[in-house]
Amino acid sequence: MTAGIGSAELGVLLLATADGDRAAFAELYRRTSAKLFGIVLRILPERSVAEDAMQDIYVKIWRNAAGYDAMRGSPIAWLATIARNVAIDVRRRERPGSKISTDEFDFDLLADEGTPSPEALAALRVCLERLDEDQRQLVLAAYLRGDSRDELAERLGHPSGTIKSWLHRALGKLKGCLGG
Repeated sequence: MTAGIGSAELGVLLLATADGDRAAFAELYRRTSAKLFGIVLRILPERSVAEDAMQDIYVKIWRNAAGYDAMRGSPIAWLATIARNVAIDVRRRERPGSKISTDEFDFDLLADEGTPSPEALAALRVCLERLDEDQRQLVLAAYLRGDSRDELAERLGHPSGTIKSWLHRALGKLKGCLGG
């Protein structure tokens, strides 16, 4: 949770932002920008690029605040998802074929959303590290960076069906490792 502000307060600020309240939006920015910037820096370590992405993030928040649904998750999780997705899009445009690591995945954000337990997140990290390098890169590119099968196929020089099969096998290994 963001220090000094509760989920209910963020929800009120988001509702006011959706109504076009610039003061509420400024307060929302003041109270959430440090956390969101931390998320963005994990994906975009070059500070100037991360700062540019932050502008895009808050424009997107301003335009889409009415789309926040409290029944689907906490306000900070919604904001963090926007930040992560924008940062991933920027990264994909700048370095489409770069290697990524499990350190770039915000496992803490998943815990904030109330989904897996800390133990399950630790197990996921361990299982990802147990995949061979090619499988790990494929899974992270598809599910962390958001690359489509067609993008991966083009970059790797294999048919989309082959990429689908490789992903299926890698996910099967993850499932087996996780005991599912």
